[in-house]
Amino acid sequence: MKRLLDIRPHEMYQVQKKDLLNAIKASEGRTMVAEVIAPAPALLWDVSNPELASAFGADLLILNMYDTEHPSIFAYPYEGSTLLKDLSQSVGRMVGINLEPVSDAALMDEKTDISSGRVASVASAEKAYQQGAQYVLLTGNPKTGVTNEEIIKSIKKIAEALGDKLIIMAGKMHSAGIASETSRQMLNTDDIDAFIEAGSDIILIPAPGTVPGFSESYVAELVDHVHLKGKLAMSAIGTSQEGADKETIKAIALAAKRAGVDLHHIGDAGYPGIAVPENIMHYSIAIRGIRHTYRRMAMRK
Repeated sequence: MKRLLDIRPHEMYQVQKKDLLNAIKASEGRTMVAEVIAPAPALLWDVSNPELASAFGADLLILNMYDTEHPSIFAYPYEGSTLLKDLSQSVGRMVGINLEPVSDAALMDEKTDISSGRVASVASAEKAYQQGAQYVLLTGNPKTGVTNEEIIKSIKKIAEALGDKLIIMAGKMHSAGIASETSRQMLNTDDIDAFIEAGSDIILIPAPGTVPGFSESYVAELVDHVHLKGKLAMSAIGTSQEGADKETIKAIALAAKRAGVDLHHIGDAGYPGIAVPENIMHYSIAIRGIRHTYRRMAMRK
């Protein structure tokens, strides 16, 4: 299998689960993941945010707040049953969605309720797969009450139903409102073991400097543990620092690279719904240089 770095846009949707995981591993920490909010107004109005993130160098797209019961992406003109497949083939990128394992746990703030099509259930995962998703990320938005315990339950159910078809990513990029899962209490090696045992293929870890307590050394410790278990690790910027200055972005990128992550995620809250587009490019250049960044930006077939 080719490195993900070398996979052409027209090949992206054809890559199956095992080959995709191998392609990411072979790229040695040079895989760029951009998250965008599907229903958020497009930054360029008539060009969708997933298209914009692709143009600035993302390899993988994660759609946040995508409702599998009512699939749509702001400014992306497609009406049909395979929206995610169409997007993947249109922009030449891997495409997946967030699903949220919500709980009834007490929160530090007023809880935000979400639609059933966004909840991490087998039904939502099956719909996402039918619509063309190549992976799902089980995590939580702010104030949704997503706990590690619920993430584990959701991984098990979805892995049993679709684990041979969908890549399952899981973890937390912030507390999602849970007081008992702030700072280093959010994620430790026991949590990682539980995620992997339940069936997760890729473990999501806050990028160094994005969550209190997640120093480069601590993230490196967690990443090493993930790798010893034979799985991949993805760092995440989920605390609005995707809207910071480029020096901060580059500092986070290099810290995550030194910590050993396989995939680098940048969040959706630079502008509402998408990172500052230039920061996707700055991050990409920091972890793989202008050669691979510009190649990904320029390749069309």
